Amino acid sequence: MAKDERDILEVLKFELAFLEQGGYGRSVRTPWKPTSIFQDSVTCLNFDEPERVHPCAECLLIDFVPPQERETEVPCHHIPLNARGETVDSVNRYDHQQELEEKVKQWLRATIRRLEAQRAAGGSGK
Repeated sequence: MAKDERDILEVLKFELAFLEQGGYGRSVRTPWKPTSIFQDSVTCLNFDEPERVHPCAECLLIDFVPPQERETEVPCHHIPLNARGETVDSVNRYDHQQELEEKVKQWLRATIRRLEAQRAAGGSGK
C-alpha cells in the first residue's frame, strides 16, 4: 500500500482555503448535488474517481481517525473535530452544511496551528 506522499500541512491548508472560498457550496454552473466533506475535495486521493482506486488507508487524514473507525466506509468522517468528540459523520446528522463546514474549519485551523508549532519546535508533526 503506497502512503500519500503529500505534505499533511499543505493538504490541510488547501482544504481550509477550499472551505473558506465556499468549496462545497453550490455553483451556478453545476447542478445541485449532495456533497461530502473531505471526499468531494481535491485533497481526497479519490477525488473524481468513481471507482475509488485508492484505499482510504493511503490517505494522510487516516492518522487523525481513531483506530476503531479506520475500517469504516469513509474513515475521514470519523475524525474528532472538537473536545465534544463531534465528527463529520455525527454533525452531518443534525446540523446544516454551513454549521458542519464551520466546525471543520475550526478543526483545520487548530490542527494547522498544532502541526506548525510541532514543526517549529523541531518535531515532524503528522
